[in-house]
Amino acid sequence: QEEKKQLTLKVEELERKLDSTSAQNIEFLQVIAKREESIHQCQLRLEEKSRECSSLARQLEVAIEDAKRQVEQARERAVSRERAAQSKMLDLETQLSRNKTELNQLHRNKEDAERRYESRLQDLRDRLEQSESTNRSMQNYVQFLKSSYDNVF
Repeated sequence: QEEKKQLTLKVEELERKLDSTSAQNIEFLQVIAKREESIHQCQLRLEEKSRECSSLARQLEVAIEDAKRQVEQARERAVSRERAAQSKMLDLETQLSRNKTELNQLHRNKEDAERRYESRLQDLRDRLEQSESTNRSMQNYVQFLKSSYDNVF
C-alpha cells in the first residue's frame, strides 16, 4: 500500500507537470500570435512608408526635371536667376538623397526585424518541440508506471 501510495503521488505529480507544460505551450502560442501580429503591423507601416518614399521620389524626379527646365530658362534670362535655380535643384537632390537613405534604412530595419522574427519563431518552435517531446516522454513514463503497477498487482 505504501508503494501504491508513492506511485499514486508520482502519477499525480507527473500529471501536474503535464498540465503545467500544456499551459506553457498555450502561452507560447499566444506569444507567437502576438509577435506575428506585431510584425504584420510593422510590415504594414513599412509598406506605407515605402509608398510614401516612392511617391516623394517621383515628386522629386518631377521637381528635378522642372528645376532643370527652369535652370535652362534662367541661363537665358540672367546669371542671378541661374544661381537661384541651381540652389533649388541642390535642395531637391539633398531631399532625394535623404529620402533614399531613409528608404534604405527602412529596408534594413525590415530585414533585421524579419531575421529577429525568424530567429524568435525558430526558438519558440524548438521550445515547443522540446516541450512536446517531454510530454511524450512523461506520457510514456506514466504508461510504463501504469503497466508496471498492473503487472505488480
